[in-house]
Amino acid sequence: MKTDIEIAQSVDLQPIASVVDKVGIDYDDLELYGKYKAKLSFDKIQELKKNPVGKLILVTAINPTPAGEGKSTITIGLADALNKIGKKTMIAIREPSLGPVMGIKGGAAGGGYAQVLPMEDINLHFTGDMHAITTANNALSALIDNHLHQGNDLGIDQRRIIWKRVVDLNDRALRHVTVGLGSPVNGIPREDGFDITVASEIMAILCLATSIEDLKERLANIVIGYRYDRTPVYVRDLEVEGALALILKDAIKPNLVQTIYGTPAFVHGGPFANIAHGCNSVLATTTALHLADYTVTEAGFGADLGAEKFLDIKTPNLPTSPDVVVIVATLRALKMNGGVAKEVLTEENVEAVRAGFANLKRHVENIRKFGIPAVVAINEFVSDTKAEIAELKALCAQIDVPVELASVWADGADGGLALAEVVVKTIETRPAKYTRLYDNNLTVEEKIEKIVKEIYRGTKVNFEKKAKTQISQIVKNGWDRLPICMAKTQYSFSDNPALLGAPENFVITIREVVPKMGAGFIVALTGDVMTMPGLPKRPAALNMDVAADGTAIGLF
Repeated sequence: MKTDIEIAQSVDLQPIASVVDKVGIDYDDLELYGKYKAKLSFDKIQELKKNPVGKLILVTAINPTPAGEGKSTITIGLADALNKIGKKTMIAIREPSLGPVMGIKGGAAGGGYAQVLPMEDINLHFTGDMHAITTANNALSALIDNHLHQGNDLGIDQRRIIWKRVVDLNDRALRHVTVGLGSPVNGIPREDGFDITVASEIMAILCLATSIEDLKERLANIVIGYRYDRTPVYVRDLEVEGALALILKDAIKPNLVQTIYGTPAFVHGGPFANIAHGCNSVLATTTALHLADYTVTEAGFGADLGAEKFLDIKTPNLPTSPDVVVIVATLRALKMNGGVAKEVLTEENVEAVRAGFANLKRHVENIRKFGIPAVVAINEFVSDTKAEIAELKALCAQIDVPVELASVWADGADGGLALAEVVVKTIETRPAKYTRLYDNNLTVEEKIEKIVKEIYRGTKVNFEKKAKTQISQIVKNGWDRLPICMAKTQYSFSDNPALLGAPENFVITIREVVPKMGAGFIVALTGDVMTMPGLPKRPAALNMDVAADGTAIGLF
């Protein structure tokens, strides 16, 4: 059987101008990056605002496991299938981070016959968005250190600078560094550190900004640290928001590519879902909604992280809310949540499916709390048995959630036709009545407790001393009326990645609470979530190469 990259390289791509013509985008609306990639001009984005808004389909998943779920694959395959049944459909998904691509995750452009193309470009440098975000972030770091060196007119306390440098790689050695060493000409010595680029607040800002002016305002609102009197220092105090916006002026424009079946796709922005809000850009999703009758988008990791943040943080910035949420599951992952070891997942085990269903059931219940109907998509594997499938369908029937098999990895659009029909029927017969989980006017503690108790099903939240001090500072500065962005392990409802399934009676510990005033949310850090990942023992990079003619090898 062909690998993902072999399938991708066997496709004869259409010029991107031909692909997007079917949704009303003309050649003159595009800023081309070669034949097969383009950015959409701001003039066109503004023009489209007068168009009606289409239906929004959010794809999420159960808690991820090493067995894999295939959320991006289902997102792409579902959109292809919707187009095949005559529904004018676009995709709006995130662009991959180079660090995880070369680390443990591998490529992130879908899989099999449900991919966005050119997958090699998308997984590597694409249109340079990640590099622009990295540059803007590090330009701010350089400007901060230069301000200290040139006399520190703002009275910044170098011990309380919270802005970090970034790089789009998994590099644990950079988590804690010291800068300014050597001599006085090298600046003021201080402790610093690196995050991965997709954890940068500038990434979150890019994905939530609705225009250049909004981008500039959000950049100006970034808190970079505190003065000796503990008052906050903003980017606007340094007067560099214009320069940072200039670096990002092209990166903020949504990227257009295509699927194997020629479905137009926005691939733009990629904040981590276990650190940031885990959704593609508001601009891309909004523009797709004005272009197509159906827009299929996704949120990172499981529904307890990505979907909750999509619905509580991103949706208030969109012209509409999701009409349906598709929850992706595999029988393999359900069995793993039911206690089966990875090595024996291909063996039939109906009892494990039944036990693991508790994880899926909780995600369905959670989505319904937002007033949105759910559909379960079973991403099919050859090892799935009739008895296991029958058991899962029966369990879904017990909680009245539509469920359908999808074999889009192997069969492309044809493998998603039944799922597409179920999704359309659900939208037409089960109208959504969207509501947010919490009111922003609740206290910081109350909002965190609401998420922990309602979505995770924990019984209590423990705020460490540092977190309590930070919350007091947030209240003092008047920042407490913002939504919460939880930073938590993706593998469990709890903050312990080993607690699979649907754990109960656990305590979530909040170790830090960090205001992200530019992004417009407050990050609550739990467990040992890292903002700079490390590489695994055998990184995916070890399988990668390039042929003499420039053809990529080993991306998947």
